[in-house]
Amino acid sequence: MAHEEKLPWELVEEILSRVPPESLLRFKTVSKQWNALFDDKTFINNHKKTFRFILATKSKIYSVSIHPKIVVRELTLDIPGLETNEIPKKLVDCDELLLCDMEKGAAVWNPWLRHSRWIDQDSNHTHRESYGLGYNNKGSYKIFAACDLKENPNQRLLTIRDFASDAWKDRESGDNSQQVKPVKLHRKTGVSLNGNLYLVTYFEKTDLVYHLTKINSSSENIWKFCDLPCGTTNILKDALVLRVFEGDRFSLLKQCHATKKIEIWVSKYKINNNFDREDVEWIKFMELSSPNLPDLVDGSNSQPSYFIEDKRLVVCLCNETGRAWIYVLGGNKLISKTQIDSVVDLWPSHCTFIPSLVPVPRAQREEPAELQV
Repeated sequence: MAHEEKLPWELVEEILSRVPPESLLRFKTVSKQWNALFDDKTFINNHKKTFRFILATKSKIYSVSIHPKIVVRELTLDIPGLETNEIPKKLVDCDELLLCDMEKGAAVWNPWLRHSRWIDQDSNHTHRESYGLGYNNKGSYKIFAACDLKENPNQRLLTIRDFASDAWKDRESGDNSQQVKPVKLHRKTGVSLNGNLYLVTYFEKTDLVYHLTKINSSSENIWKFCDLPCGTTNILKDALVLRVFEGDRFSLLKQCHATKKIEIWVSKYKINNNFDREDVEWIKFMELSSPNLPDLVDGSNSQPSYFIEDKRLVVCLCNETGRAWIYVLGGNKLISKTQIDSVVDLWPSHCTFIPSLVPVPRAQREEPAELQV
C-alpha cells in the first residue's frame, strides 16, 4: 500500500476556516482532532465567516464582522412558514444561541449555522418579553419571559417554556422568595451562563445599588446572587451592561453620563454551579477617561452592545441621530469609529453574538432538522 501523505495541520486548519459553518457540524465526527478543533474558541473566532454583532431593523437583519475589517452581511431567519417580512422586535444573546422576540411568538436561532426554531406564544398571554434562554441539569432548554394574562392584564407573570414538554408554564414573581417582590429590572434582558439566567436588578426603595438576580434553570428558583461593583448610577442616562467574559466569568460595563468615563469590571474567578450563592470578587479590568469618548447610551436610552478582545473594548450602538456605529477603544483612547452605512434604517436593535456549533434544541417529539445548506 502506498504511503498516505498528510497535509500539515496548519494547512488543514486554514482550509477548514473557509468551510461554511453548517458543514463543520458534520465534520465533527471525522476525528477527535477535528472535533477538538471545532470546540476551540480561537478557531471559531478566526473562521472567515465569523461575526460578532447582529442588528435588526424594521425590514432586515444584518451580521457585522470586525476582523480584519468591518463587513456587513444581510441574514435571514430561515424559519419555514415565517412571513418573509417578519423581523425580530428584540434580540437576546443567550450563550451561543439567540432568542428573537417576534410579533406572535419567538424564535431560537443560531445564525452562524442557519438553524432556527419557531416558538408559539401561549394563547393566554399578551405583551410577552423574553428575558433569556437557559438549560437544566438534564440538558433541556427553557425560555424565561414576562407576560400579561389576557383575563387580567394588570397581572405580570414570569412564564417558562420548557423544550422537553414543549409547553408554557406560568408562575407568580413572588414564588419561592420574599425578596423577589421589590426587585426591579435594570434591563429586560438576562445573561446566560452555565445554563442559568442572570438579571441586573435593584431594590426599588434604595439608592439604586445594583446586584445580580439568578434564575436557576433546574429548580426555577430566583434569588439575589451577588452585588455589582459599579456603585450607584443614573438609571436613565448611565450605561450599565452585563456580559459573559471568556466563557466562564462576568464582565460589567459602566459609563457615567456626566463624565463619559468608562469602567469595565470582571469577576475574578470562574462562575460555577456548585453553590446557590457565590461570594463573587470583582476586579477593575479596564478604565477609559479620555475626553473624546462617545456617549454609549443613545437618544432612545438604549444600552450598548459590547465585547472585550485583546484588552480592547468593541462597542456597537446608535448615535443621537439613530445611525449604527462600531467603536473600538483601548489604551485610554478611542482607537476607531465606523458608521455602518449598509444599515440604512434608523435605530436598529442590536446585540453581540458568539458564533458556535451548538444546534438549536428541538422538542423531544421532534425529529432533528436537516441542515440547511
